[in-house]
Amino acid sequence: MKTSAVTSVVLAGGGTAGHVNPLLAVADELRAREPDARVLVLGTTSGLEADLVPARGYRLWPVPRVPLPRRPSVDLLRLPGRLTSAVRAAEAAIDEIDAQAVVGFGGYVSTPAYLAARRRGVPVVVHEQNARPGLANRLGARWAARVGTTFGDTALPGARAVGLPLRAEISDLVAERSRDAAAARVRAADALGLDPTVPTLVVTGGSSGAASVNAALAGAVDALLGAGVQVLHLTGRDKSGPVRTAVDAAVAAGGHEASRYQVREYLSEMHLGLAVADLVVARSGAGTVCELAALGVPAVYVPLPIGNGEQRLNAAPLVSAGGGLLVADDDLTPAWVAEQVPALLRDTDRLARMADAARAAGVRDAAARVADLVGEAVAESAERSGS
Repeated sequence: MKTSAVTSVVLAGGGTAGHVNPLLAVADELRAREPDARVLVLGTTSGLEADLVPARGYRLWPVPRVPLPRRPSVDLLRLPGRLTSAVRAAEAAIDEIDAQAVVGFGGYVSTPAYLAARRRGVPVVVHEQNARPGLANRLGARWAARVGTTFGDTALPGARAVGLPLRAEISDLVAERSRDAAAARVRAADALGLDPTVPTLVVTGGSSGAASVNAALAGAVDALLGAGVQVLHLTGRDKSGPVRTAVDAAVAAGGHEASRYQVREYLSEMHLGLAVADLVVARSGAGTVCELAALGVPAVYVPLPIGNGEQRLNAAPLVSAGGGLLVADDDLTPAWVAEQVPALLRDTDRLARMADAARAAGVRDAAARVADLVGEAVAESAERSGS
């Protein structure tokens, strides 16, 4: 399909890492293709994008935060005024660089971006991260020139499954592992103070942690250490206390090496943890699922038990392919962990099969695929305008 060079683009998607990381991956891909491309990123001054976007070298164009109320409230009464201000800010960004396209990744700033693009006659490209689309992207997809989704069964009109654009650290790790996976593991283990020769479990509930996951693993510390594995447990901020207490008790009672169960609240270089992991226990946000698949790392996925059920949907295709296990939050008990996880870590043949299945299901060039969608939308717009 015909594509055009993209020399000016507005990108919208902020508030969470799930929106910002794919946005930055696509921005990097577009800039790599056209080094002089003008790129503006719409975002709020309070979200993650306020730090991450300038740090990556892109200009952040502030847009007022406009939550879309899901039920009648005072916010609903304030919506028209807030939305008008946000749309005007997005229009100003489009005008500032004479944008050829607006690319949205969902979140609060995408709705005004889509509306501004429609008013300016600029093509819209939507990327939806989750299996179940959010409100902003359901709106934008109604008139989008191209729609890309992470998962194949996401219900958006005209959608094309392209995968999730990977953040730079993960893309770099994918490349490093393809060259020499053993060396990548040793390097990461040395950086983290782990033994690269020991079966390694990584546990994470995300930056905010997952109390139920922490409790299940804490209750199985003795079984894990007794199985001769090592654990890197990322508890989330201010959630490490009970896990450290459980580790200390198990070490005192069983004579285990304390260094074999490493407890941290957060790991800024998460790619190092994934480089050394033989198995991961984690929530199943789209970013986690796609990164583990791209790297070929098996996982026990424990979907967040609240919300609209999107985390279970995110993990389902990979689990069906054999790249992971799906365990309900209520079923992830200390007894389940003690019975299942050490046995799985010792079963190298099964882990290898799971890793192969995850890798086969993973998408490693999603940023390029989204950039192609943008090029297609720009080319189609140019043909229609006769330019």
